[in-house]
Amino acid sequence: MTLIPWILLLLAVLVQLFTLPVLVGRKDPDAAGWKGAIPGWHFFVWLDLIQRPWYWAIFLLVPGINLIMLTVMHVELGLAFGRRSTKDQWIMGALPWWGLWELRQGQEAWVGKRDWTKTRKSTAREWSEALIWATVVAGSLRMLIVEPFTIPTPSMEGSMLVGDYLIVSKTSYGPKLPRTPFTMPFVHNALPGGLTPSYTDWFSLPNLRLPGFRDVERYDAVVFSFPHGDTVYVDPNLVGHDYYALLRRDGIRRAGGDVQTFALHPDRYMDEARAAAAKKPGLRARPVDKMENYVKRCVGLPGESVSVVDGQLHIDGVAVENPEGLQKEYRVVFSSQAEAQQAFRKLELTKLDLGPVSAIPEGIAAVMALTEAEVAGMETLASSVEPMSNSHRRGRLEMFPNVWDDEFNQWDPDNFGPVLLPKQGLTVELTARNLNLYRRWITAYEHHTLEELPNGDVLVDGVPSTSFTFGMNGYWMMGDNRHRSADSRMWGFVPEDHIVGRATVTWFSKQNEAQHGESKIRWDRMMRAVK
Repeated sequence: MTLIPWILLLLAVLVQLFTLPVLVGRKDPDAAGWKGAIPGWHFFVWLDLIQRPWYWAIFLLVPGINLIMLTVMHVELGLAFGRRSTKDQWIMGALPWWGLWELRQGQEAWVGKRDWTKTRKSTAREWSEALIWATVVAGSLRMLIVEPFTIPTPSMEGSMLVGDYLIVSKTSYGPKLPRTPFTMPFVHNALPGGLTPSYTDWFSLPNLRLPGFRDVERYDAVVFSFPHGDTVYVDPNLVGHDYYALLRRDGIRRAGGDVQTFALHPDRYMDEARAAAAKKPGLRARPVDKMENYVKRCVGLPGESVSVVDGQLHIDGVAVENPEGLQKEYRVVFSSQAEAQQAFRKLELTKLDLGPVSAIPEGIAAVMALTEAEVAGMETLASSVEPMSNSHRRGRLEMFPNVWDDEFNQWDPDNFGPVLLPKQGLTVELTARNLNLYRRWITAYEHHTLEELPNGDVLVDGVPSTSFTFGMNGYWMMGDNRHRSADSRMWGFVPEDHIVGRATVTWFSKQNEAQHGESKIRWDRMMRAVK
């Protein structure tokens, strides 16, 4: 099935190469018609026949947009040879194989592009042409240069806020060309108002990224396709969440809620959960370029060893400086509600900074996400401020690599690693630990087969192997709101082919009442560089 679109595309190009030399001869018998039979150059010959500028050829390089351009050029070619009825235009646009060959076999003389100086275009035609060109130009810019992005969750609070509208630079790391060119323009993965896919995946392109201005650097705010988003629940409340984490949670429930029982037979319980989810609400696979987009800060680069010790990030065993605006959770005690409200106002906190609140003998205890500057201010306004512990999250299979193991069971968001990041050309031994860390990388991201035999041998692509050499780079992403971010600590590496672009500018920002307690436009964040 996947070969059919390629066959049709090849057939269309062949028909073009056979047709254009003949049509050039009809326009000018002395012209070098053979140029129309040279693949690639024939597009410029074509543009000359329809009297259109050479730069139209640029849009032919943009996947998805080039399909629109080819349709327009097919119709224009028919018009240039007098085929101007509605039926003829539909044939040239929808069935170019038939239309081109019929045009080649016919005797129509070249008459040039349609002259509208003496005839007024219909309103429908004017609007149609305007919409087509708006789609071509804006779609090309969105795909290759910049794309808007909205911050939907508080995982980056402290530096990027819910309600921030960002400009994502595609040129920073190089534009990634789409793998699914047949898609609804300006819609990411689902049609508005539902979960109906906005694309067809029966025709896909290989992974290709154009050259960029620079590589991903530490602490860049990076937009990427969520690695665990290759499958989603067909449910509006679950579609953007970690499919594998949801499946694992249901599997543990089926094991009586006991993690150890689940860990004895994880495949069995996961298969049961997957079968149930496939029936209701349903499951759907998504290609890389149609996965949900996430934004996090890149903290680990290819080939580096990442670890977190008592909440402090370490790279290759050395503590690194935290990014500005980093938030962590604290238990804050107030003597009264009035004291709490006063602190809230003075520090300009919002509902998103507030967690569970409880009454205690000393007054009120609240869990709050605070920056270092806010902690310093809070210490003068509250009775006490203490860091929250995340040790209760150990041994629950929440932390990457999400397997039951004596070492991994001691990991939590504040104590984690070390984990060596994949780097192209780097070789690792296939030990039991490394198999747990890189199993998904080898199979899902680099598309190798991996078989672990009962005697301990490992087969990669059917070949006994004791080591594996990475074929591409991997990155480690973490949210600035460290205790309220589902990031690489939970789901692992971000492959380089999942990178979309770099968040560069906040062009608009608006907070809403439900999440922040007040609805307003944040004028101070308009056209502000993302740090």
